[in-house]
Amino acid sequence: MHGQLPLIWDRAEDFSVFDHAGNRWIDMTSTIFVANVGHSNPRVTAAMRDALDRPLASCYAYGNELRARYLESLLEFAGSPFEKAFLLSAGTEATEAALKLMRMHGANSGKSRRGILCVEGNWHGRTLGAQMMSSNVEQRAWIGYQDQDIHHIPFPYPWALAGRSGLEFLEDAIAGLMAGGIDPERDLCGVMLETFQGWGAVFYPPDFVQGLEGFCRRNDLLLSFDEMQSGFGRTGRAFGYEHYGVTPDLLCCGKGMGGGVPLSGVLGRAEVMDLPSVGNMSSTHSANPLVCAAGLAVLQELADRNLVAEAARRGRILHDGLEEIRRRSDRISRVLGEGLVAAVLFADPATGLADGSFASRVAERCMQKGLLVVHTGRESIKLGPPLTIADEALVEAIGVFAEAIEEVEQA
Repeated sequence: MHGQLPLIWDRAEDFSVFDHAGNRWIDMTSTIFVANVGHSNPRVTAAMRDALDRPLASCYAYGNELRARYLESLLEFAGSPFEKAFLLSAGTEATEAALKLMRMHGANSGKSRRGILCVEGNWHGRTLGAQMMSSNVEQRAWIGYQDQDIHHIPFPYPWALAGRSGLEFLEDAIAGLMAGGIDPERDLCGVMLETFQGWGAVFYPPDFVQGLEGFCRRNDLLLSFDEMQSGFGRTGRAFGYEHYGVTPDLLCCGKGMGGGVPLSGVLGRAEVMDLPSVGNMSSTHSANPLVCAAGLAVLQELADRNLVAEAARRGRILHDGLEEIRRRSDRISRVLGEGLVAAVLFADPATGLADGSFASRVAERCMQKGLLVVHTGRESIKLGPPLTIADEALVEAIGVFAEAIEEVEQA
């Protein structure tokens, strides 16, 4: 829990964060895309109070009215082809559950091995299986070994395509995998994708993902999306995968799903979700009445306030403003993202090399000026306000961000 800016939060309301002294910041982090419906959302808070007053704090794997209502609403929000959901507490639990389901599918399909195909640079959590599916070698060094049936292919960064289409890039990656002795039909049972590359809000070329979907269908693999950062309206769509025109088999959700409480889940087709036998998938604290009440209120807020469409509209304000800043600054190499998630990438104008130090100084200057941004620790700054942010506050935040960049340039 290190690496963030030295700010002690006292309370947060809608798109504002306050410290003990009453200082106020415009929040462009949403606590890493948790507060999609705003901090301390009144409807979410009231729903949790009602749940606490029942009283029923936990019901383990027994039936509960709130849980049933929430699951019905969640699946309605997700739409086809998602028919069932398994609720958990943390995002990393959801990606672990998807890993398990993909491998159970492989066993059920008679695969020789239980291989999972992942993408370099993607991040799926800090538990063992999730870390192995992630590709940060340093952060998974504690494990002491690598699962030989978890494979990684390169991420199709815009600067890595080298004139190739996304599909051509994918075909080259698959060819390299097969040259290493992997037979997709025999050795792989699933693919896990983070919907966008987290540190830089880098989306895939659509034809890369479409090609990957075709690869899955030809070889009987499950296609899973890690939607932790991109789900529940963040990108201007209900889920980020919708930008690619594909149909996943599994969705891993969390963060904005609970409006501030620990709620995550895996959604999928019934035939996949029913693979575990009775008692094979459970979680002690998952789907308790409190978090289900919060999750239901989140879905109601998204619908009643039209927040998915608002994220798309406000996203245009955000990205237009950031592009204008990029045109005025030779420090910014790219502005990336969709909807209300954006990343500004900084580079040294003399060398063209990524400049993480400059990005960190800008993040600190923003904090000093009343703006809270996501400090990634590398050459990017991420921006993702609550979907409820007022247009005036969003415009003000863009202006403060521009001032911070200019002031650090002149320092």
